Amino acid sequence: MTATIELQDAAVRVPDDDLLILEPTSLRLTERRIGVIGGNGSGKSTLVRLFNGLTTATTGRVLVDGLDPAKDPAAVRRRVGFCFTDPAAQLIMPTCVEDVELSLRRGLPDPARRRAAALDILAEFGLADRARTSVHALSGGQRQLLALAGVLATRPAVVVADEPTTLLDLANSRRVAQRLFELEPQLVLVSHDLDLVRRCDRVLVVDHARVVFDGPAEAAVEHYTELALAEAAS
Repeated sequence: MTATIELQDAAVRVPDDDLLILEPTSLRLTERRIGVIGGNGSGKSTLVRLFNGLTTATTGRVLVDGLDPAKDPAAVRRRVGFCFTDPAAQLIMPTCVEDVELSLRRGLPDPARRRAAALDILAEFGLADRARTSVHALSGGQRQLLALAGVLATRPAVVVADEPTTLLDLANSRRVAQRLFELEPQLVLVSHDLDLVRRCDRVLVVDHARVVFDGPAEAAVEHYTELALAEAAS
């Protein structure tokens, strides 16, 4: 069963400024694989950060399965995991196994059980032989897989991945993409990789701080491509 993410006229404004970085937006998202595309600075990252409270709506309301991230951020973040473009933003422990253990500390207070669970998770992501390796010694693809492993360790209902393959070479990009689409949780994927976005059930196109298209993947990609070509020609 997928989660229900609702935006009710949710808008985001720069503090102490009149600049809207996301215009009032109303959505109800229930699909298993949701894509979000748009140009740099269009507002797409702002949009998906609303889903787990990394960004708070200035006006309007956001609900995840009825929970408001502005009122109960801890409960929402237990349901919605977030994977950043640069895994360095979320890998904070010295070694791989310690980083996954950090994600498990709330659910598994016993150190021995926590270590065993962390090792099992690393094995699932093909990182068993890197358990005691420094996170700084990993390749880009391995770091992104480790970040994803840490997010999934908490068993969220939704995983938001914000341009997770942007910094990766082709081989690692495909490896991470394959793992994302194998996930059991609902996936919200922000990406410039249009082939990847085409695999989603529903795609939002964001342009100049608003959602300008919402529909099937192929039609969304066509709409976005037309926007990009028109902008390049202007």
